Amino acid sequence: MSILFCDIIILMNKEVEWKEKKTSLGNAIIVSILMLGLGVLLGMNWKNWFGGFAPYLGLEKDHASEVDWSSLDEVYNKLANYYDGDISQVDVIEGAKKGLTEALGDVYTVYMDAEEAQEFEDDLHGNVGAGIGVEMGMRDGYVRVLRTLPDNPARKAGILAGDIFYKVNGEEVYSLSTEEISKKVRGEAGTEVEVTVIRDGEEKTFKMKREVINNVSAYVEYDGSTAIVTVTRFDNDTGTMVQGFANEFADKGVKKVILDLRGNGGGYVTAAQDLLSLWIDGDTILVQKSKHSEDKKTNSNTGKAILKDMKTVVLVNGSTASASEIVAGALQDYEKATIVGETTYGKGVVQNLFDLPNGAKLKVTTASWYTPKERSINKTGIEPDVKVERSYEDINAMKDPQLDKAKKL
Repeated sequence: MSILFCDIIILMNKEVEWKEKKTSLGNAIIVSILMLGLGVLLGMNWKNWFGGFAPYLGLEKDHASEVDWSSLDEVYNKLANYYDGDISQVDVIEGAKKGLTEALGDVYTVYMDAEEAQEFEDDLHGNVGAGIGVEMGMRDGYVRVLRTLPDNPARKAGILAGDIFYKVNGEEVYSLSTEEISKKVRGEAGTEVEVTVIRDGEEKTFKMKREVINNVSAYVEYDGSTAIVTVTRFDNDTGTMVQGFANEFADKGVKKVILDLRGNGGGYVTAAQDLLSLWIDGDTILVQKSKHSEDKKTNSNTGKAILKDMKTVVLVNGSTASASEIVAGALQDYEKATIVGETTYGKGVVQNLFDLPNGAKLKVTTASWYTPKERSINKTGIEPDVKVERSYEDINAMKDPQLDKAKKL
């Protein structure tokens, strides 16, 4: 007994030819059994096999099946059965997501709900809304004023760099995070906010009206033939803005550039790349290393290095971080600039933003950054070529020994 199969053979410029093949029913049954067995085997081990091939397909491996979640289920069941109060499943799940990231012990890997994600995006682009115009950060265990912005309420009221946030509208906030205090300080334009700070061991209270904050990412000032370019963060348009400044330097007779990155906490690497392209023409500006992929090199753009022969000094301090350290490290490696100030913060890790359902985001540390000469940035920072300290007392007295030194070099 036999079963018939038909093959279609299509030849170039020839008619389709039909051929009849014969094979035994026994062979067909054996092949069918083997195929069935292979299908069952694939089905039973699909997750493991798919996980192995997923990276080569550009897909994510499913690791959830590798974790035993039974103990977490047990905790929830105990809470559901015995907790004397209402349990919101939404809040519990949101809390679990935050707990997953916090358990890693990495301050840069964060789960953000929809509201937090929007605030993060606004901060990154300088869309801070109405506030008092201060940059704040955790220093020595307290949230301090790092910088007051020109022509904004805090500077006009007399708040100074180094002040410790103690109260907002009479509520003690000294134990809260930077983000939590920032939320309390911000509000609708025209509304009043009362901020109490600790300065030299004494309380000082300031009443201000919130204003829409003027917070550009870069600006330039001129001191004779020296251009002082201040970059406060690396936003989408920062590189373009600085390139615009640089295009005017020749007409203004600029002979030296001071690039001020003090207090710059970073931003987009692409913006740092655009900025570095003014000094470095097509060469490696950073090396990225990760356990999940091969080393990756990022190069500057070509044909835009109009400042490659310009005498340049870069100002840095302990709040210069992330993309700012990439810039300082690359200019130092290529000997394109003299770095002046204090050792930088030491944030040499890469974060990727992943969009999650309902507007949430996951910010994950995915790799580490190294300078073109493969010097580590993380936790070590960039050491200045010329060390000059600037104390809070200097800042409050409007003294700037770092800038003064940069002008003399």
